[in-house]
Amino acid sequence: MSQTRKHQYPFVPYAPPRLPLDEGLRRGAEFHRHLDRRRSVRWFSPDPVPVEAIELAVRAANTAPSGAHQQPWTFVATQDVVVKHQIRFAAEQEERKFYREREIPEWRAALAHLETDEHKEFLEVAPWLVVVFAQKHRLRENGQQQKTYYASESVGIACGLFIAALHSMGLATLTHTPNPMAFLNRVLHRPANERPYILFPVGYPADDCEVPDLTRKPLSEALVFVGD
Repeated sequence: MSQTRKHQYPFVPYAPPRLPLDEGLRRGAEFHRHLDRRRSVRWFSPDPVPVEAIELAVRAANTAPSGAHQQPWTFVATQDVVVKHQIRFAAEQEERKFYREREIPEWRAALAHLETDEHKEFLEVAPWLVVVFAQKHRLRENGQQQKTYYASESVGIACGLFIAALHSMGLATLTHTPNPMAFLNRVLHRPANERPYILFPVGYPADDCEVPDLTRKPLSEALVFVGD
């Protein structure tokens, strides 16, 4: 393929195969059925998960688009029992304040049907904990700070791909966000320019795992067409 445009920076051709319409729709429908079976899990099996599964999920997350292609994410994974205990201890301290001390009745009411509380034993039961950090800025080679653009949006997209990749391997996770999460920088020795974004326990669902009986928003509420 010959280059038809002039560029100041390197560009390469992009020509993915164009699928027949029926095949594309079939793949789209199967992808939806696959993801529609995914659920967030709070009861995990302690059965080991190979490190290759974590690497593959992060490889998938790393394909996410990002503002100015700055890829402002860092995935920090641990299966160390001591580190996992430290994370659980600190997370439960924050969660205890939320459930017992803070006056936020509307938020508590919104969570009631999930039957969650300050006890987060899954942080030690799940074989892996993966914490995603958003880079607020990066350091140039000369030591100066470089702002990252659309960091939250970019990291959010990467996390979505990470979740989908785990599900494709038969693994489960939970988007856990104890607030505040600054303790994760200390426990995981991350620099100040990184902000904890989501804490993912990763593993297989427990044999007796249960999930809330929920229904997803119908397409008629999620999609709006405008114009002809």
